Amino acid sequence: MSWIDAGPAASLAEETPLAVDLDGQAVLVVRCGADLYAVDDLCTHDGESLEGAEVESCQIICPRHGARFCLRTGEALTPPAYEPLRTYAAQIEDGRILVEQPD
Repeated sequence: MSWIDAGPAASLAEETPLAVDLDGQAVLVVRCGADLYAVDDLCTHDGESLEGAEVESCQIICPRHGARFCLRTGEALTPPAYEPLRTYAAQIEDGRILVEQPD
């Protein structure tokens, strides 16, 4: 697995999505407690960015129509979204956010 440096870990606040560009792929990184998650920055319902999304209980909520997605699995939890978000492995190492290289 290849990793991309997505920036300093200090820029990541609890349950606040951080938008990063991974070689042209828009991704959101979110810290929930001790865990770190990364998902495509693209609602599967309408194909728009999840910018401005809120996070509750490790679920990201689309700011337009309220669809909820599990950050752990990407699963769409509520309509109007039915397709999952793509997820990526993420970790913090030496004070840096590392995210799995997208295919």
